[in-house]
Amino acid sequence: VQLVESGGGSVQAGGSLGLSCEVSEHPYSQYCVGWFRQAPGKKREGIASIHTGGDGILYADSVKGRFTVSQDTAKNTLYLEMNSLKPEDAGTYYCAAGYVYNCRPDTRFAAFGHRGQGTQVTVS
Repeated sequence: VQLVESGGGSVQAGGSLGLSCEVSEHPYSQYCVGWFRQAPGKKREGIASIHTGGDGILYADSVKGRFTVSQDTAKNTLYLEMNSLKPEDAGTYYCAAGYVYNCRPDTRFAAFGHRGQGTQVTVS
């Protein structure tokens, strides 16, 4: 299973950016999928989680109300829509998928069996 993130780029503070995470596996399994980010010199932070089987989507407080996770099961793709971006949102964003016991934003990155390569987000 491969995860491929795309959609990163540069945006001004207050702007919006959308990321995609395509899961190579067919059919689309019932994974926990987490979105993470890591700024230079900082620890990786879990920001959102979704169970692809349809359970609730959870967000970290740092992005709640500004970021939205969605999925298109027909395309095996998950999305992270980011609005009202702040300079502190900059970093490398990752998606990760796996059979995780407790699907939450604070689930450790290492707990996911499949992880993407990351995509860069710059906010100026």
